[in-house]
This record gives sequence, structure tokens and C-alpha cells, in this order.
Amino acid sequence: MSSVATIDARRMLNKVPEITLYFWVIKVLCTTVGETGSDYLSDNVGLGLTKTTFVTGAVLLAALVAQFRLRRYVAGVYWLAVVLISVVGTQITDNLTDNLGVSLVITTIVFSVALAITFAVWWWSERTLSIHTIYTTRREAFYWLAVLFTFALGTAAGDLTAERLNVGYFWSLVLFAALIAGVAALHYLAGLNAVASFWIAYILTRPLGASTGDLLSQPRADGGLGLGTTLTSVIFLGAILAVVAFLSITRRDVTEIAAGAAARAQVLVVASKTAATPQLLAAVRERAERSAATFHLLVPNPAPHAEISDAERRRHHEDAEHVLALALPLLQDAAGGHVTGSVSPRHDPMDAIEETVHDGDVHEVIISTLPRHVSRWLHAGIPERVRHLGLPVTTVTARGLQPET
Repeated sequence: MSSVATIDARRMLNKVPEITLYFWVIKVLCTTVGETGSDYLSDNVGLGLTKTTFVTGAVLLAALVAQFRLRRYVAGVYWLAVVLISVVGTQITDNLTDNLGVSLVITTIVFSVALAITFAVWWWSERTLSIHTIYTTRREAFYWLAVLFTFALGTAAGDLTAERLNVGYFWSLVLFAALIAGVAALHYLAGLNAVASFWIAYILTRPLGASTGDLLSQPRADGGLGLGTTLTSVIFLGAILAVVAFLSITRRDVTEIAAGAAARAQVLVVASKTAATPQLLAAVRERAERSAATFHLLVPNPAPHAEISDAERRRHHEDAEHVLALALPLLQDAAGGHVTGSVSPRHDPMDAIEETVHDGDVHEVIISTLPRHVSRWLHAGIPERVRHLGLPVTTVTARGLQPET
């Protein structure tokens, strides 16, 4: 029912990898290198903290220039930038505390405020903080600024926690691993917002990686395993290179979006369980009678959160395909002509809509949802956020359905 779109080469594709287990593995490896690599350059090489900051800052700037010049996600360039930004983020905090004497309490507060301001301006400008739709240079700039502040904040908060609790490297590692597990549990079991869950976990992986690096590299007398910063950095850089090479070959962290039919449809109809309700059919019929138009039905992934297993992912996709198969004949009768359709892998309807609009030539959107008191879509302000894309939006409210969508 759906086909793969041929993307205009001039358009920017998403510049960030899919959030899979591979993403989090490399992220922790990068944060560990950020800790040990910074210490290696500063102490072992003898550059000192200030010179190390300038050198790595210059290399980071070059890596970000290369990243921004690309039109799509390239694993090697992206993860090189993350490794470097982890080092620079660590050094920013270390310079403030060690060279300027700013307390860890102050740096933690300052970077928390800086990150909050970044998110606020990003949301005000784009109406989304999702990393699945980094299509523009402005969004990419917000993303990398947020990443820099998360590393700096993670360093300050992690050092503050270790200083105040004085629990040692091993138990610090256990503490931050437990906090990340708690965030995952809140997301999967209690419905914590996916974007909030991602960024909280992203911040916490910084002190987790730092604790891991310190545990491995520091002398046994200080509670470490005594591997040293050189060996630890080499081991983790090798692991990063191996995983990045694997992802570059297999493209396991890239999702191909099937939305080709939407490129030729003028009206995008977005619905899930409400895709065949009388209210939506009436809205499509009225729109078809008003003027000639082509229609495309988009069914977002019905999962309430990101899936963990491939089996779960296939099951939700099959559920959405079933909705699509039932709704298309009814919508074709209402439209008086052929209606195309596709299923999005995104469980966030805004991500699903943005990807389809970005890949197609959509002129207007019809969103079908449940009444406000039971609709997650309306609570998330989906119609208003779609209007921010510059498209006219019609919201159709279904009646008589259970609150499953």
C-alpha cells in the first residue's frame, strides 16, 4: 500500500541516528572517552587544561562544520562530533571549577538554566524538541547546543554528586545506572514523555560514562582498576570505531520512511483508530466536493512509546496496516476517487506528520482524533503544532470510540 519516496537530493534528511540500543552504547562509550581523553591530553601529554580546551575546541569546530555541511546523517562524522563535544563539555566545566574557582553548585545551576533556555527557544521556534526531525540548519544548531550543555551539565552534576556523597567510582556508576533505569521505567511503565525521557537519560549518561572511565583508569589506591587514561581511552575509542563501522555498513541506526504516495497527495489525512469514523468520512466528502484534491491517509505507529523488540515493532506495524486496510475503501468512497495510504514507524504523531510533509507536497492536513478529554493528540497540541508548519489544519473529532488512540 505504501512505497518508498524518492527524496529530492537538495532537501536535508534527518541528521541524527535512530534511538536504538546502539545509540546508547556509543553514547556511553563517548562520554567515557570524554572523561579519560580529557585527562590524557591534559595530564599525560602535558598540554594542561587550558591548552587542551583550545585544541579540542578547534577540532570540534572543524567536525561541526563538516557535520553541518552534510545533507544527511553520516555515522562517522556524527559520532566524531559527539566524542569531541563530550571532551569539550567536560573541559568547560573543569575550567570553571579548577581555573576560575566556580563551585560545582553554581556550574550545575548555570548549565541547567542554559539548557532550559535552549529547550524553551527551540520549542518556541519549532514547536518540537524531537530529534527525529532534524531537517533544518536551525534545528541542528539547537540540537548541538543542547548536546553541549547536557555534557557540561552532566559533568558538573556528576562531580557534585560524587563530591557530596563520596561513594567512590563503582557506586557512582551503580547510582547513575539505576537513575537511567528509573527513567526508562517511567517512560515504558508510567508514560513519561518520550522527548523528556530521552534528554534526561542523555544527561545522566555523562556521569555514568565518567564514573566508568574513572573506575577503569584511576589507580587502585584511589578506588580504580589502574588501567590508566591511555589504555582506557584506546579501548573505548576502539570500541566506538568498531560499532560505528558496523552501523555504517548495516545502517541499523537509519530508518527508511515509506511515504512516496504522500508526495503526490494534496490533502494529508492523519488518523489511527478513528480512520473510518462517520465524522472523518464526512469531512473528506465535504473537502472533495469543495474542489478537486488528492488524499493520502497516514496512520502513525499506534505504540504508546518506543518499542524495545523487533517483534513488538512488527506487531504494532501490522495493527496500523489493519487500520489502513479497513479505512481506505471507505475514504475512497467519500473522496470519490483513489486514496493512497501509508503507515509511519513513528509513535509520535507530530514526527509522523513532519516526515510525510517534508518528503511530500502536502497543501493541507485533516487530523482525526478522539474528543479532547480522552485525546492524547489534542493534549499534545498536535493541530496547533502542525499549523506552525504553515499548513491549514482541519480537526475532526470522532464520537463513540474507546480512548485507545
